[in-house]
Amino acid sequence: MIAVIVLMVVTVATLVVGTALRTRSGRLRAIGVAAPAGTHELDPALATAGIGDGVPVVLHFSAPWCGPCAAVRRVVVQVLDRAGGPAREVELDFDENPALARKLGVLSLPTTFVFDGDGRERFRASGVPTADDLRTALASL
Repeated sequence: MIAVIVLMVVTVATLVVGTALRTRSGRLRAIGVAAPAGTHELDPALATAGIGDGVPVVLHFSAPWCGPCAAVRRVVVQVLDRAGGPAREVELDFDENPALARKLGVLSLPTTFVFDGDGRERFRASGVPTADDLRTALASL
């Protein structure tokens, strides 16, 4: 009888955790901007990647072995093609840029960032973001 109760508790806990993780996957989360415009010091690794030159950037980490990364690529290209604005895409291979991925706190793939023109991180998503969320994030810049 105790084994059945333990099994039920573990099953319910697994469902709750799985549901919580699934609802967060792909959702763009706003990042607070602490420094006022013009006072932000840009990380040299980000500058090397082409971030912080006055144009908003959608940066996403991917890898050849990552299946969902192709979906992120399609969403980003679709949004940027239709937006017609100055924003651009930067895709970095996770395996080739581990130091920058670690510095930005990338724990899973795909991970997408939206940086403003000054190179400040404004939004982040783990998983595949929706086109509407990405469009809304870019419009707010």
